[in-house]
Amino acid sequence: MNNPKPPARIDRRRFLSGAMQTAALLALAGCDNLSRNDWFPSLLSKTETLTKKAQRALSSKKAMAREYTEADRSVVFPANGNSNPEDADYQAMITKGFADWRLEIGGLVEKPAGFSLTELRAMPSRTQTTRHDCVEGWSAIATWTGVRLGDLLDRVRPKPEARFIVFYCADPDEDGDKYYESIDFDEAYHPQTILAYGMNGQALPVAHGAPIRLRVERQLGYKQAKYVMRVELVERLDNIGGGNGGYWEDQGYEWYAGI
Repeated sequence: MNNPKPPARIDRRRFLSGAMQTAALLALAGCDNLSRNDWFPSLLSKTETLTKKAQRALSSKKAMAREYTEADRSVVFPANGNSNPEDADYQAMITKGFADWRLEIGGLVEKPAGFSLTELRAMPSRTQTTRHDCVEGWSAIATWTGVRLGDLLDRVRPKPEARFIVFYCADPDEDGDKYYESIDFDEAYHPQTILAYGMNGQALPVAHGAPIRLRVERQLGYKQAKYVMRVELVERLDNIGGGNGGYWEDQGYEWYAGI
């Protein structure tokens, strides 16, 4: 038997980053069961701030998620979550090809605005082939095309007190509550954060969030909100929904889901 090679040295930065990611994924992998325990949301709230600060300290605000080639795209990309919202207004939009859909952006902005799908497609676009990592344990690669969120925010001119961007979606849960998600300005202005209207060179399918979905590539899959209808800039999150910044966050998931 050949003598094994000595273990490669791992620098401190890579070790800490990997350890934090592993811990986060281990916690989230069983979140459906863990979130049923009274202590779990409290544990997440105490560790999330440390995780976010550590990850932000270890990587630049402009650090890019890895991008792939079209040859790397997955043959199957699962339609996670809701694949056809049972919402009357949304179903009516499907029958019209989303011709009367408009993305409304408001809240703490100087110039509230609405954009049709045609108007969004006419704006400068970004295309990126990235990997979607789901907390359920699967990953898939696809090509996304859309408008940079930062460009849209520049058009509406955020007010100084705005701290978060909230996305309101068309898909309801079993209780009729609509899905929502949120990110901060660091993620909103990241070059890879887009509102995607295209997938793999085609119009975004209904199963994957048509007419647009959020792609915030440096975070886990549940942050990639589908069926986005409205965007609101706010100063705080504790008075929205369950107060934790997103539908799944209200169930016990972490708000900051960096990978």
